[in-house]
Amino acid sequence: MGKRINVKNRLLLFVLFSFFVSYTAAQEQDTIPPQTTSVYLEHADLLSYDKDLILDAQILRGNVCFRHDSSYMYCDSAYYYEEKNSLEAFSNVKMVQGDTLFVYGDYLIYDGNTQLARLRNNVRMVNKEVTLYTDSLNYDRAVDIGYYFDGGRIVDEQNILSSFFGKYSPNTKLAVFNDSVKLENPQFTLFSDTLEYSTQSKIATILGPSVILSDSGTIYTSRGWYDTVADKSLLLDRSRVLSGNRILTGDSIAYNKALGIGEAFGNMSIQDTAQMVTLEGNYGYYNELSEYAFATDSARFLEYSKGDTLFLHADTLEMVTVDSLYREVKAYYGVRFFRVDMQGVCDSLQFNTRDSVLYMFKDPILWNEQYQILGDTILVFMNDSAIDYAHVKEYAFAAQYLDSTYYNQLKGSDLKAYFEGQAVKQIDVEGNAESIFYPLESDGAMVGLNESKSGFLSIWLKENKLERLKIWPTPVGSLTPIPDLNPEQKTLKDFKWYDYLRPKDKDDIFTVHIREVQTDKPKRSNKFVH
Repeated sequence: MGKRINVKNRLLLFVLFSFFVSYTAAQEQDTIPPQTTSVYLEHADLLSYDKDLILDAQILRGNVCFRHDSSYMYCDSAYYYEEKNSLEAFSNVKMVQGDTLFVYGDYLIYDGNTQLARLRNNVRMVNKEVTLYTDSLNYDRAVDIGYYFDGGRIVDEQNILSSFFGKYSPNTKLAVFNDSVKLENPQFTLFSDTLEYSTQSKIATILGPSVILSDSGTIYTSRGWYDTVADKSLLLDRSRVLSGNRILTGDSIAYNKALGIGEAFGNMSIQDTAQMVTLEGNYGYYNELSEYAFATDSARFLEYSKGDTLFLHADTLEMVTVDSLYREVKAYYGVRFFRVDMQGVCDSLQFNTRDSVLYMFKDPILWNEQYQILGDTILVFMNDSAIDYAHVKEYAFAAQYLDSTYYNQLKGSDLKAYFEGQAVKQIDVEGNAESIFYPLESDGAMVGLNESKSGFLSIWLKENKLERLKIWPTPVGSLTPIPDLNPEQKTLKDFKWYDYLRPKDKDDIFTVHIREVQTDKPKRSNKFVH
């Protein structure tokens, strides 16, 4: 960004730049018939001729003044080529056009036929509150454009802009800068390759790769505009806004630096590099002062702090900052998530990075390997990014897939499933515990159906097989051989296998399914934890 282009490339750019200015002038002059007027000598203290010194020129000294149409030119001394309708001016050069434009320099060549003024050394073009500084300025009076090609800067009451190439129109108040562009503002500094700036509106139009630095963060963009008075901008072409540990990216970003608010549209993401979480969607909102983030339209949340990445989708996602270290992620409507060791669906969800707890509300279902767990509310407790245990509050139902016909089942008021690695190792059921299990012979053959009811029940599993069963205090049970089973005995009331809802991979979280809930349990509203 900060490197200067080499001399060869600069020469090429200067030729192209000069051609562009000349072409622009020619286009404007095509609409107005060219008129050539004479340059008049208004005053000089001394006039002389010296053919040995300079041919065909009047040599003027002391308080020299020329007039061309409504423009006046002053200097200490000059060569006046009356036949060529041109002049050379030396020392204390000043051009005055009306009461708004003043141009100063050490040396001037002026051609009255083309109305082109070439000023060199210590040049200043003053247009009311705007001043252009350079050592080489060509000012085309016909189209009212001044352009420099060896470094210059424009200063107004709001900003200082500098570049290697540049042009400025006092009439339109527009300036264009190329090569090593720098805009200095009390609140920020902008570095760019190509920039257009209005000295009237104070809006900078970004036309090339640019970086904007401020105390609050850094912006990377290649196209857009920045209102330097209101501190607002519209950034296009996959721009990025960096604020602390947060990175906001989007196809287009509306950014209000004064309020610390960014809105991103199209393939946007809000990344927290410290917490290792990302919000994605086609629309996003971020407040860098409160550190609140919002995403919708194909919204997705990624948590990748350790081990496997959690991919979570919902209609609407929020990321709320609890303090400088912790975040709360809230998901509303149609929640689906996938991780290698667990998958789930529910209506709404909350994840707290402080205690690493995943709260699932309203018809939640959690899957782990061949286990399905559902209930009124499910809390998933994480330990170092792995599942520690899942707590199902009220109307708990757990099922283990054996084959398309047989399922081990547990049911009760409250259920806790404990994990070891990625597998379930123990399940505890409290209150109205019911179970259906299929004990296995040593060769894997099913003995029959073991059905039990009690107040409490615990099972221990090893390699996804029942290792031990404990039922208390007054269990009631029976064992029915497989040949004697009828279809009604194979399932507990409200049993349903929701495998068709289960997210298969990180992309399947966006798949929409219609769920048929067949249960007598009352519906509850989704309430987030505070």
